[in-house]
Amino acid sequence: MLRRRRSGRAAAARRRTMAQFLFEADLHGLLKLDTPIPNAPPARWQRKAKESGPGPSPVGVSPMKPANRSHSSSKTPSKTPGKSGSKIQSTPTKAGGDRYIPNRSTMQMEMANFLLTKENDPAEDSPTKKEQQKAWAVNLNGFDVEEAKILRLSGKPQNAPEGYQNNLKVLYSQKMTPGSSRKNSRYIPSMPDRILDAPEIRNDYYLNLIDWSSQNFLAVALDNSVYLWNHTTGEIIQLLQMEHPDVYISSVSWIKEGNYLAVGTSSAEVQLWDIQQQKRLRNMTSHCARVGTLSWNSYILSSGARTGHIHHHDVRVAEHHVATLAGHTQEVCGLKWSLDGRYLASGGNDNLVNVWPCTQGGGGDFAPVQTFTQHQGAVKAVAWCPWQMNVLATGGGTSDRHIRIWNVCSGACLSTVDAHSQVCSILWSTNYKEFISGHGFAQNQLVIWKYPTMTKVAELQGHTARILNLTMSPDGTTVASAAADETLRLWRCFEMDPIKKKEKEKANSAKSSIIHQSIR
Repeated sequence: MLRRRRSGRAAAARRRTMAQFLFEADLHGLLKLDTPIPNAPPARWQRKAKESGPGPSPVGVSPMKPANRSHSSSKTPSKTPGKSGSKIQSTPTKAGGDRYIPNRSTMQMEMANFLLTKENDPAEDSPTKKEQQKAWAVNLNGFDVEEAKILRLSGKPQNAPEGYQNNLKVLYSQKMTPGSSRKNSRYIPSMPDRILDAPEIRNDYYLNLIDWSSQNFLAVALDNSVYLWNHTTGEIIQLLQMEHPDVYISSVSWIKEGNYLAVGTSSAEVQLWDIQQQKRLRNMTSHCARVGTLSWNSYILSSGARTGHIHHHDVRVAEHHVATLAGHTQEVCGLKWSLDGRYLASGGNDNLVNVWPCTQGGGGDFAPVQTFTQHQGAVKAVAWCPWQMNVLATGGGTSDRHIRIWNVCSGACLSTVDAHSQVCSILWSTNYKEFISGHGFAQNQLVIWKYPTMTKVAELQGHTARILNLTMSPDGTTVASAAADETLRLWRCFEMDPIKKKEKEKANSAKSSIIHQSIR
């Protein structure tokens, strides 16, 4: 009996030693990770393959997993150690290692496709449906999902302790750069700077009755008289009055230097006046009808008459009539030389716009380099762009009401805008990339346009009758408008920025100093 007990104890000790040895061997193999794990449970794809085959097969138990678990034919339960419950994971249908591959058969593919299609649907929900969805969201979540924020602060933020200074204050408290701080739109006064009376001004669309000289004198033709208004001193001078009461002034134009004034009359005369001496220098007669428009190009004075003819006058010689341009069949009411003196633009009551080349004296027939026929009304408003010498702006009368921009070199119409009213005059700004137009019925307004976008910058209203003419001050800041309401209104609509004004003055002073040095 004693021997049996001893042999039993020895066998038990050997079993314990063997079990401990096997446990250590398994543990050593697990830690090495370079040998296959003995007695390891099969992979999930292997179990799935066995379960799908004929006949049941035993399923191994993984270490650290409870053994008393029930298995289904499609899903394998998994449990995290130390947590209650189980997390269901889909099993792969193919052998793919131990990667997690979802089982698409358990997914709601139709619902996912519907939601994706709904997101790409451009049709918007009706207001009733949106209100209904908002009410559901408020009832379920306590807030509107559309207005929800990812991070939401509750309560007021705490104040910084006294004496605390943020190091980033210098970085985030700097002023904006000059480019970004510049205003998108400038201030344009809506009221005129000054209103002058213009009694007995002729309400005739085809006449050009005001002009502003480089010496800051504004010439105004009132019936049979011409008055000069000194913008600097406010002094008014009556320059002339026609002897015959039935003869009226039909056009005025200053020479570039501002010391001579050309005057066209209804008796087909073109007179030249000296402002300093206030006397008439000469009287040039070549037309047989009233002269409604005048334009200077150095010593050449061009005049347009009611007959449709344009005459060039060389004011230096006795035989002043040096050329005749016959391109219009009706009265010439718009005439303007380009700033570089290469082209002369003319507009007439025959709805035509002609562009003539510069002629250096001599007689003969001359043909226009361009003829524009798109206007459907009389063209009085013609103006050359000061920074693009080949760009011309024209405006049509009551039957047309359009402003058109032309490239006289190619003959292309660059842009067109409907002004919705008679276009009486156009002036380009020398301080901004803009131009201003004067109009007739029904607003009788001035409109400032942005170029080249042709968008309206401002509308200046105040005249009670149609505008007849526009002219600009020598500094380019003020526009004078003459209207049939017998008033002259001065608009400071192109006032320069103070910084740009100082820079321009410095440039002009430097240029004048260079001229003085060369004279010495």
